[in-house]
Amino acid sequence: MIRAKVIGATGYGGVGIIELLLQHPQVKLIALVAREDVGRTISQVYPHLTGFCDLPVLAPDDPRAQAPADVVFCATPDGVGMQMAQDVLDGGARLLDYSGDFRFASAEAYADYATRIGRNPTHASPHLLGRNVYGLSELHRDEIRQAPIVGNPGCFAASCILGLAPAMRAGAIEPLGVICDCKTGVSGAGKKVNASFHYPARYEQMNAYKLAGHQHVCEVEHELSRQAGQDVRVTFTAHVMPVCRGILSTLYGTLARPLTEAEALDLYRDFYRDSPFVRIFDSQAPIGTLHVRGTNFCNLTVSVDQRCRRLRIVSHIDNLMKGQAGSALQNMNIMFGLPETTGLMRPGAYP
Repeated sequence: MIRAKVIGATGYGGVGIIELLLQHPQVKLIALVAREDVGRTISQVYPHLTGFCDLPVLAPDDPRAQAPADVVFCATPDGVGMQMAQDVLDGGARLLDYSGDFRFASAEAYADYATRIGRNPTHASPHLLGRNVYGLSELHRDEIRQAPIVGNPGCFAASCILGLAPAMRAGAIEPLGVICDCKTGVSGAGKKVNASFHYPARYEQMNAYKLAGHQHVCEVEHELSRQAGQDVRVTFTAHVMPVCRGILSTLYGTLARPLTEAEALDLYRDFYRDSPFVRIFDSQAPIGTLHVRGTNFCNLTVSVDQRCRRLRIVSHIDNLMKGQAGSALQNMNIMFGLPETTGLMRPGAYP
């Protein structure tokens, strides 16, 4: 049995992985840690867990929070995971970090990311960079199996990279001029109260944000450049929509060679033939974010605009699942030699 600990257990990312771990046949939750709601049970914070998980929320310095674990999920903002990573490894556990702390394998790459988003570019545990792996399972299964630290991908990044990786690896689109037009539900902003997400301010309101630079652009460009074998640059626009959960990313790339829609579909189906959570649809399929809600699936609609010589991919994920907790559990399964679908293969809820 895999002993699991969740740090940041009371946020959306924390409760998301708790929900999944409770249904996992090979996992036992041993500790829930957070800075808020300490002393309450997790079922008092989230009543839907009553009778399923009634563990107390522990402060980070509580001795019970130091109980030995096999895996630690760090569902915390940037800057937290890098501070505790060495202690986690010294305790014999492997770390799955939700933030940007371990998405890059060198101090230089991390500094570029941190500088772009206005954070301190100095990593608190630079000696661990290079031992970490970027946690997009579909692209890095072999590395994830052996990694002591996995940096879970950002939600927008997961949707964009999965949508563009096959075309980039095949050289089907030009590496410059890629456009990522992305929409997310308000849960992507997390649990903290924000005036702009107050119901009267959000209802029937749609807007673009972080036009000066979004934190996920670095990882999108970094991963797509690895696939293409050359530098890739994207124009990335994030929008928030008046819905709770879901990401829809419409991705455009200029064709580098003639390509029909049938050929593009074959390319994508072949690339993801061993990826159970990526489903490929043609341009006529009536697919939307509702069809991935509550699931770890990424649904990709593949389309070719022959008139403008562009490949168009529409990527759909649940930002709290494939964009967060579901991806983390998929990575954990790979790390511990389990089928990556364990505890995750479900169709979601419709409507």
